[in-house]
Amino acid sequence: MEDTLQSEHIVKSYEEQLKRLRDMVARMGGLAERQVADAAAALIRRDTELASAVVGRDGEIDALETEIENFCVRLLALRQPMAADLRLIVAAMKVSTDIERIGDYARNAAKRAIVVSQQPQLGSLNGFQWMAKLVQENLKDAIDALVKEDANAAERVWGADAPVDDIYNGIFREMLTHMMEDPRNITAATHLLFIAKNFERIGDHATNIAETVHYAVLGHMLPEDRPKSDSSAYTVVRPPV
Repeated sequence: MEDTLQSEHIVKSYEEQLKRLRDMVARMGGLAERQVADAAAALIRRDTELASAVVGRDGEIDALETEIENFCVRLLALRQPMAADLRLIVAAMKVSTDIERIGDYARNAAKRAIVVSQQPQLGSLNGFQWMAKLVQENLKDAIDALVKEDANAAERVWGADAPVDDIYNGIFREMLTHMMEDPRNITAATHLLFIAKNFERIGDHATNIAETVHYAVLGHMLPEDRPKSDSSAYTVVRPPV
């Protein structure tokens, strides 16, 4: 009887540790979502104070990545997990790395937003707003899929990156046009191009998270040829005649 109670306690403790791991990743994902949202808002509103706050908060995400990594290493050493549990723990480590990179991209976008705020306004920036909204949604859905161990939700995120690429392609062409029309636009347009690329890469990392979650839940990878629409490498904008 005593051995049974002890065994039940060990199992319950292990389950609580796995839940804590999911909660830590969810918290880290929530911080990254906020960073992306605030970086976009700072750009649209030309709010240098908010942009500076985004830059200053990046350390919180870095600290959580380290905490998650250390927690996973302890779980691997002490629990020697197998099968689905092992995949979950390894996935948490990989996902935390993706989220840390998302935080870096949000920080970089915020830094450039400060420069852009000091330049003449170029267009409405609606594309940036929509792009940021889409990647936030994909990131949230990918993290939720991990917490709920929902492979179908992960696969939906995996297939939802093409609209982000479409917006990026449009911004890329628009900024090139601004630069050709007036050389005085080059500084602002160049920084905006980098910001758009930061958001596009955030979308890619959300897709990476979805792929990792799908594998963690089902034990097999999604196809390598995921839907993509980024054609900026082939874009040619003709100068006005």
